[in-house]
Amino acid sequence: MSQPSPGTLFVVATPIGNLEDLSPRALRTLRECDAVLAEDTRHTRQLLAHFGIERPLQALHEHNEAQQAASLVEALRAGRSFALVSDAGTPLVSDPGFRLVRAARAAGLTVSPVPGPCAAIAALSAAGLPSDRFVFEGFLPAKVGARRQRLLELREESRTLVLYESAHRIEESLADCAGVLGGGRHAVLARELTKRFETLLDGALDALCRRLAEDPDQRRGEFVLLIEGAAADADAALAQGRRLYALLSEHLPPSQAARVAAEFSGVPRKALYGGG
Repeated sequence: MSQPSPGTLFVVATPIGNLEDLSPRALRTLRECDAVLAEDTRHTRQLLAHFGIERPLQALHEHNEAQQAASLVEALRAGRSFALVSDAGTPLVSDPGFRLVRAARAAGLTVSPVPGPCAAIAALSAAGLPSDRFVFEGFLPAKVGARRQRLLELREESRTLVLYESAHRIEESLADCAGVLGGGRHAVLARELTKRFETLLDGALDALCRRLAEDPDQRRGEFVLLIEGAAADADAALAQGRRLYALLSEHLPPSQAARVAAEFSGVPRKALYGGG
């Protein structure tokens, strides 16, 4: 008896708000797969019901993915095909799924993307900030100290920063961005993309903080925060090199600290001595 052909793991993007954004290919894939792997089966059941799709649902989330991956790979080997979806948007973008995708690819199985909505890309396309090079950071750490430390690490990043944030943390995260990156840094706050109350606010980080403090409605929903990158010029590189030199010189001889800082910053060692 011949072995069945292996199945395919389809990574299916679903709407982030407007249900008209579900593509015809995504609809067909959801209808034809053997089962749908969903971050939240209750949420996905509503989506499937809206389109009249009846498929078995299996929960796959951050708490069970590592345990489920092996059995799902075996099911794929046996010829079953699955559609992997998240609650909204493109799976694996700040959502579970990469462990299963990695396991399936390591097993030589077919993983096929079914592209569609992604909040980060949707916000970037409409923000009017430089988009040729950008850094996606997902959600900043929830704890204040860790969040500010991560922002310190991003302060000299010259590419546009793209962040996700939730309603209950948007005010404090925005305030930390202003405090660490500089209140005058230009940013765009995209809220409830593709939904009824979609808004895109732009201005300096300080101004956005004030806007949210004055208008409770702007603190509701789901957010993408886009922040203009730091000036990528010689002055910025010099400042970064001197900060690194100052940190290293606390633990290393000046000449060695300058050499290491120069290698990382691209600034001549003599310039670092002068600012140390």
